[in-house]
Amino acid sequence: MQATADRALERAWTALESVPDPEIPVVSIRELGILRDVRRADDGQLEVVITPTYSGCPAMSQIAEDVAHALDAAQIAPYRIATTLTPAWTTDWITDEAREKLRAYGIAPPTGNCGSGSKQAAEQPITFMPKLPAPVCPRCGSKHTERLAQFGSTACKALYRCLDCREPFDYFKPY
Repeated sequence: MQATADRALERAWTALESVPDPEIPVVSIRELGILRDVRRADDGQLEVVITPTYSGCPAMSQIAEDVAHALDAAQIAPYRIATTLTPAWTTDWITDEAREKLRAYGIAPPTGNCGSGSKQAAEQPITFMPKLPAPVCPRCGSKHTERLAQFGSTACKALYRCLDCREPFDYFKPY
């Protein structure tokens, strides 16, 4: 039974590997760290654990629906999808691959490290980040950028403009 269970978990991870983020479709929910775990719950049922990028993220219902579609398409059942808010998601969970994909897509990835540690950490004290240098323009690579608005296309991004190429771009805020 354990070998069968392990194969089911592997199949689920494979099915979920390419589920895109609905707001930034060039990166997957796994690459963003939204997909936290695929495991067997105490009752033996397959459980997919997701964490929103922030507690009010409007895309979570769509992400859960996309996870369900991927599992259904792979004929993996039964399952349940659990959303957890703790520990809180952090930009530290974004993979290096995803950071490059964001840059290529025209979104400046978060800079620095929030020091949140592992995804398994139980609690993290709130710390205030020192003012970080302005992000590098994802289009031309210039460090000469300015913030236009605290919020960009979504609440987790800020709107910046490059002062060299004059192009606006989103910056994925670190938190």
